[in-house]
Amino acid sequence: MAETGTSQAALARAAGVDRSTISQLLKSRGPRLPNAQLVAECAAALGVSADWLLGLSERPEQAADLVALSMSMTEAPRALVDEHIFSWHREAEGYKIRHVPANLPDMLKTTEMLHWEYAPSLGRTTEQAVNASQDRLDWMRAARSDYEIAIPVHELASFARAEGYYRGVPATLRRAQLDHLARLHDQLYPSLRIYIYDSKRLYSAPVSIFGPLLAAIYIGSNYLVFHDIDRITAITRHFDKLVREAEVTSRGLPGYLSRLKQEVLD
Repeated sequence: MAETGTSQAALARAAGVDRSTISQLLKSRGPRLPNAQLVAECAAALGVSADWLLGLSERPEQAADLVALSMSMTEAPRALVDEHIFSWHREAEGYKIRHVPANLPDMLKTTEMLHWEYAPSLGRTTEQAVNASQDRLDWMRAARSDYEIAIPVHELASFARAEGYYRGVPATLRRAQLDHLARLHDQLYPSLRIYIYDSKRLYSAPVSIFGPLLAAIYIGSNYLVFHDIDRITAITRHFDKLVREAEVTSRGLPGYLSRLKQEVLD
């Protein structure tokens, strides 16, 4: 009541009881408790949970507020590195970052591949967007964070063969991209570890886990973001299972990319 500036009379009106009822509860030193309806009315009026009001919880937030704190939804604009993603990377610097991309990870793409992919949606601003994002991509590559990236085997196979999403990617660009992945692996391993898993055996939605801070599931136009440790832990365990059951481990990636490059046809 003191924190919200609520008087006994105001609380009594909000709860629908006499002022004397509130007064008696506040003055009582015995085990006297109000009925459930009065507890609920007072909790609602004061903006706290009924459990906290009764001393059964250390968290004063109401259930809806706890859900809002543990989960949120943010916009996912069509951009190489949007503000949300970059801020999460900076906040999680020093922690292990785990990532299942929607396709090939932007931070591992060549400039030419970025142009091919983003030109249809960004049009004339593609060059500007690529240049503006390059510093952010470089920061993410050089950050003091370990990166584990799990990519489904069909994604790289489709890329090498220019199928599906990658239809129309020139063969020279595909070869250069595979070579670029191999070079990055050679330069950054073991701080960058890439695993290839079979989504027919174990499926995963696109997800990023920023240490113990948050986990974000990509759903297209938005990120579904979890802040509570239980959900972050559950999603982390899911990612760790992808790593354990990977068809190609990070150590085996160079050989896999070399074999994949042979499937690139003009």
